[in-house]
Order: sequence, then C-alpha cells, then structure tokens
Amino acid sequence: MTQHIFVIGLDDFNLAELQTVRNAGEYTFHGLVDYDTMVLPESYPMPEIMAEARRTLADAPAVDGIIGHWDFPTTSMLPILRREHGLPTPTLESVLYCESKYWNRLACEQAVPECTPDFQGLDPYSDDPLADLDVAYPFWLKPTVAFSSYLGFRIENEQQYLDAMATIREHIHVFAEPFDYIVEQCQNRAALPDRGSGATCIAEGLIGGRLCTLEGYVHNGEVVVYAVVDSLRAANNVSFFSYQYPSQLPAGVRNRMIGHAEKLLHHIGLDHTPFNMEFFWDEAIDKIWLLEINARISKSHCPIFQIATGASHHEVAIDIALGRRPDFPRPEGRFPMAGKFMPRVFADTVVTRVPSEEEIQALKRVHPELIVHIAIEEGMRLSELRAQDSYSFEIGDVFLGAADEAELHQKFRHIMQALDFQFADVVPTNYS
Repeated sequence: MTQHIFVIGLDDFNLAELQTVRNAGEYTFHGLVDYDTMVLPESYPMPEIMAEARRTLADAPAVDGIIGHWDFPTTSMLPILRREHGLPTPTLESVLYCESKYWNRLACEQAVPECTPDFQGLDPYSDDPLADLDVAYPFWLKPTVAFSSYLGFRIENEQQYLDAMATIREHIHVFAEPFDYIVEQCQNRAALPDRGSGATCIAEGLIGGRLCTLEGYVHNGEVVVYAVVDSLRAANNVSFFSYQYPSQLPAGVRNRMIGHAEKLLHHIGLDHTPFNMEFFWDEAIDKIWLLEINARISKSHCPIFQIATGASHHEVAIDIALGRRPDFPRPEGRFPMAGKFMPRVFADTVVTRVPSEEEIQALKRVHPELIVHIAIEEGMRLSELRAQDSYSFEIGDVFLGAADEAELHQKFRHIMQALDFQFADVVPTNYS
C-alpha cells in the first residue's frame, strides 16, 4: 500500500533525489506549497502560506508523512502541520531553538559552554547601537534568523558596525516578520527565552578552524550521527568552496563533536527529526567550537550521499517522519568520496558566456555522476543574484565523485575549465 509523503517546496531536482531512496516505489511524493513561494521569495506571507498548506493536506487522500529540506520557514512549518495531523514531530519550541541563532547561543551557553564563543543579542533599531555593543572587535554580525550567510558581516571597527547595522535594519524584516508569526503558534511559549525576537541581531566573537557538519537524527530520544561532512572555505575564509564526504578529521575529534551534539540536543528537547550541526576544530589549540544547528537534513549534501552511498539522505527524513529508525548510510555508492563544489566570483561583473546544455551533457558522458546547476545567465550582473554572502557570488553548483580528495579537486578544476564561464571583466574566482 502506497504511503503519501508531502514535501514542502518540492522541485524536480529534489524529486529525483527522493526517488533514489530505498523502497521509493512504496511512496507517492506530493508537493506542499510551491518552490517559488518557499525558496528566495521577496517576502513570506505566513498566514497565506500556512492556509495553502492546510488546504492541500485537507484535500489529500492520506497524509502519512510531511518533510522538508529547506531552511526557515520550512523547518518551522513542519512541527505545526505534523501536530495537526497527529504525526511524529519535534515540538515547535525545540525547533525554534535551532532557528534563532541567538536563542541557540543561549542554549549552548547552558549546555556546552566550552564550545560557545562570546556573543550578544542586539537590536538593529536601537537609537544608539554603539552604546549597546559589549562584544570586542573583531566579530561577526548577522540576523538571528537567516540562511546562506545572508546579511552576515565581519566587523573590524565602529564604522563597519554602523554600516552593517544600517543594511541589516533595511532588510531584516524579510525573516523577522515570518519568524514572529511562527512564534505565536507555540503551545508552550514559556519554554523559550524571554529575550530576543525575529528582529534581533547577534554579534559573535570570531571562531575558526577546520569546519565540518554532523548529519544525524533524533529518534525516540536517541541521538544518532550517521555521517560527518567537511566544509572547505575559499581563500577569504568566509565563502564556502566545497562540501566533502567522508570527513578527513581524526576520529577522536569527530567523537568529541558528537558528544557535544548529544548534550545540546537533549538540553533543547529536540526529538523525532533529522538535524545537521556545524562545528569548527581549531587544530592548533585542539579546541572545538559549535557554529550552528538546523532541524533538517542538509539539502546540499543530498547528491553527495547519492554519489557516495547510493541514496540521498532524504531517506532519513522519510523514515523519521514515518516514525521509523533509519538504516543509513549503506556502502552502495559509485565512488568512495563525493563533494559539492561552489564556483564563486569575488567581484561584480556582467556574465558574457555560460555553458550550453550540450556542453554539460558531453562532460557527463565522461563523468556520469556529474551534476551541474547554473545560477546565472548571459547578460546579467552578478549582483542580481539573491541570497548571496556579503563577499562573493556563487555562480552554480558542481557535484562530483572520486577516489580521494586530490582527484576530487582535480576533476572540479578540469570541469570548470571545460564549462568556460566568461565575464565582461577579469575577476578573481575560486576555480582558476
């Protein structure tokens, strides 16, 4: 008997990834709120979005599971809709501890203080933001609710701080308003901090080292980490260059991270959900820092697992949504190592050439596992791209497999040379 799985913001690419999971023929996948509404819109009208989702579910032949792989507000919609349909779900309050970077730091300060940098919540609408600031320069400043480093700035001095606050003040409403709406749906608001809102900013002391992501789940209170993925950064030490699986970090370091993750997850009460959690390991002083936590699988890692293990880790999200303990990963992939590369340009310019579909298909005949997403088109300025970090423009994604890290990087550079993106100006990139 088929099971009906609803996927928030479902697109063709992720539908194809979903169809790689074990027993995929037993599921019927349905979109729940369209992709364009959930991913990079100009605004999130939450009452209308929730009403549309409820109408779709009310008209469904059955609702066996509801999943999502996008950032906020998808992750916060899931516990609301699941509890309305009597499905296994984390509490909304525990998910909001993950959504708000400020509330998450307050929880970290209690549960894993040894992994927590100096931080402070700040009001971008303050009449005197300089007088409010207690964190020492340099630090990171970002909205408490956002994704993909959107509106994140490294602050070295007062003028940079004031300029960044002005930019954040102009744009923070995009996430602040829907977040505050979601908070109103809580059944136990007292379980959340009495400080901070969707319009709060967070200043954090600088942390660094070798960055990785723990991919895991919580099932009936049991925390399981099934994979660790390395995150490599560009020369600016800010913009991501690649995600690579399996991790090359020492096993002892990975195990310590898992121990910290268990403490924090039990502290906030997160259960019945996948999660991913980012950590730094400062090798010079053997220090572990916790960067952030998300109550979902990482969508960027789905093709990586499909290449390296034979199935997307959407399988984990489905199993947890159906109340089952996952059995993932399995050694059924085509390559022992896989990665996602993010080709970037570090200056604004006009695009003069992008590769054709025929050129991409020719490369795929040589590298059958290759997946290429192109985010730009001829004639556009890179500054027209949405939801970029503050220091670069991500022009696409490239997914690859290889025998080891050296071969993986060599293949990426060869493929970028063959794709032959061109621009009106000579601009620095992370691939040439």
